[in-house]
Amino acid sequence: MEMGLFLSLLGFLWVAAITPGPNNMLLTASGANVGFFRSIPLMLGIMLGMQLMLLLVAFGIGGLILIYPALHLLLKIAGSLYLLWLSWKIGSAPYEVLEVDLSPDRGKAMPFWQGGLLQLINPKAWLMSLGAVASFSLAGAEYRSSVLAISFAMFLVNLVAGIIWLGFGTMIGRWLKSPQAWKIFNIFMGLLTASCVILIWL
Repeated sequence: MEMGLFLSLLGFLWVAAITPGPNNMLLTASGANVGFFRSIPLMLGIMLGMQLMLLLVAFGIGGLILIYPALHLLLKIAGSLYLLWLSWKIGSAPYEVLEVDLSPDRGKAMPFWQGGLLQLINPKAWLMSLGAVASFSLAGAEYRSSVLAISFAMFLVNLVAGIIWLGFGTMIGRWLKSPQAWKIFNIFMGLLTASCVILIWL
């Protein structure tokens, strides 16, 4: 995978990983309730669940891409449309208050396996994996190596985003309680997502 495409992939995955969603709300709540270090198993469970989902998506449709290279073009088009839809959803998201005190038992950390299983019911995680494979995988013999690059990029962004949401969950929660800050944040992330479409086709 060329560096330009890899950087575009990182940009797409970063936007998907850092914006508010079920995983980040859970990490924020856990960090606020039980602290950074006790929340690390939960973060690792989320990351492993995302990797398994990516491999299922990639090799579920990967065989078809290898047999029918023209399908890759259709997937790129679909991925671009998805990115544009996602950018609109992010940019126009309504104001929400982060609830960081979700657990009545503030001393009990969520286990590793719950973070992984959450991915099976997390629409944002499914769309992130589908969008990454559809938009950034390469056709033909390079397909498997491009999936490995996507997996590595997803690991990096999930690790950094997870650390940010854990370490600064309370601060981010306070910042996003301002409707104006929420709007600016989402518009910026929406524009960043839309810009990834241009880079896909360069």
